[in-house]
Amino acid sequence: MQSTRRTILALFSAFVLPLAAADMTTLTVHVTGESGKPVDHASVVVKFVQGRSKVKFGKKIRTEFELHTNEDGIAKIPPIPQGTILVQIIAKDYQTFGDNFDVNEPEKTIDIKLNPPQPQYSAH
Repeated sequence: MQSTRRTILALFSAFVLPLAAADMTTLTVHVTGESGKPVDHASVVVKFVQGRSKVKFGKKIRTEFELHTNEDGIAKIPPIPQGTILVQIIAKDYQTFGDNFDVNEPEKTIDIKLNPPQPQYSAH
């Protein structure tokens, strides 16, 4: 009985786990201002929108991340399924950014340049 379990576990590890990891992408989001200076402590929200989905065997794959950029303007997102993702950036003294990106490779860096806020106006 014990050897049967080991055999099944070995087959599972050899064939199924690489398939599940094959369609994942590790993202790096690099956020800069209009002048090219890194934006630190910007809120980065990454959501998986659509794409390929593998059988999960009871394990849920996290498809949404919320983190902040470091002092170099970089946020590293753990593996997320390949396909279309939504990236949103919120930072003080900058316009909010949001756009969809297609990711189909194992590693990808997304460079985002934030614009300064627009002046307010009134219709009255």
